[in-house]
Amino acid sequence: MKLNTKIIHAGVAPDPGTGAIMTPIFQTSTFVQTGPNQHKGYDYSRAGNPTRTALEKSLAALENAQHGLAFSSGVAATETVIKLLKPGDEVIAANDMYGGTYRLFSKIWEDYGIRFIYTNTSHTENVAKAVTDKTKLIWIETPTNPLMNITDIAAVAAIAKKAGALLCVDNTFASPYLQNPIDQGADIVMHSATKYLGGHSDVVMGALMFNGDALRERLFFIQKSSGAVPGPMDCFLVLRGIKTLHVRMQRHCENGEKIARFLAAHDKIKKVYWCGFQDNPGYAVAQKQMRGFGGMMSFELKDDSVAAATKVLTSTKVIALAESLGGVESLINHPATMTHASIPREERIKYGLSDSLIRLSIGIEDAADLIADLEQALA
Repeated sequence: MKLNTKIIHAGVAPDPGTGAIMTPIFQTSTFVQTGPNQHKGYDYSRAGNPTRTALEKSLAALENAQHGLAFSSGVAATETVIKLLKPGDEVIAANDMYGGTYRLFSKIWEDYGIRFIYTNTSHTENVAKAVTDKTKLIWIETPTNPLMNITDIAAVAAIAKKAGALLCVDNTFASPYLQNPIDQGADIVMHSATKYLGGHSDVVMGALMFNGDALRERLFFIQKSSGAVPGPMDCFLVLRGIKTLHVRMQRHCENGEKIARFLAAHDKIKKVYWCGFQDNPGYAVAQKQMRGFGGMMSFELKDDSVAAATKVLTSTKVIALAESLGGVESLINHPATMTHASIPREERIKYGLSDSLIRLSIGIEDAADLIADLEQALA
């Protein structure tokens, strides 16, 4: 089945009872049983719900995985992976990643005896050097948030396999339309389904996709026991969003390239971070493992003051100043004070995330309107 067709049909089917083309919203907390522990596959909606099951099958199909699990947020999905570990275990993590992930790792799980080693994973040799006999997990984003660094998934997967560690890839920025890490050797793929999978800025959800029945049993047990599960209405919204993922991503990519090239040619812009430029250090790897370069990018002004950045951030009229990404509408964001505020400033600066960096999530509006909006804001 071709990708565009699979996105619409794989993992879901008309309701067998009614023929409804869309999966019904099973808005129920519990299910009647014919006898003690005798039921039709569902007993309580924290453990499982038919709407969630349909979504989890669809999620698995999108990433060419055997299994999918849905969570109440991307952070909840991330934490479920960390709960596979025990005190004394080590995690190699990207030094350029979503601030909420860094906060979860450094402010919560370090207190439970998990050690996190941060490195630039776009240089594979850094990952290899960081491996010890305590390494149990490697966590990467590619492209990274917000500097759009690219990591060679297959190369890191080989390192993880040799070390006997799991490789988890946060695939939120690329979406399954542009990249499938499991095909490159990753063990687990994580998504903030809030973003491109939902696509309409109306739901918060996370997802894990992976292979192996044993891993599924471990992750499902944590999901059921910890209880960070999405409600059936949210599952329905993401199922609905997935059906247009391919057409949305095509427009995100088209608009993204136009905006990136406009910004790169602008006399007030110092640097644009977008993985589709041929001079991007990760361009060759991105070409190898991605189907397109997406609509995420960041840029720095020649006037690198916070005041100049703030002026641009508050001057757009079509592009909204807001956190999040991946929706149909374009968003502009200031990582230093918004999505990455939990990372200490000295750490941010060391890794290249300046106070004046601006991040864009390019939506599916008319590109000419977006360019005009940025032009007037920069002016």
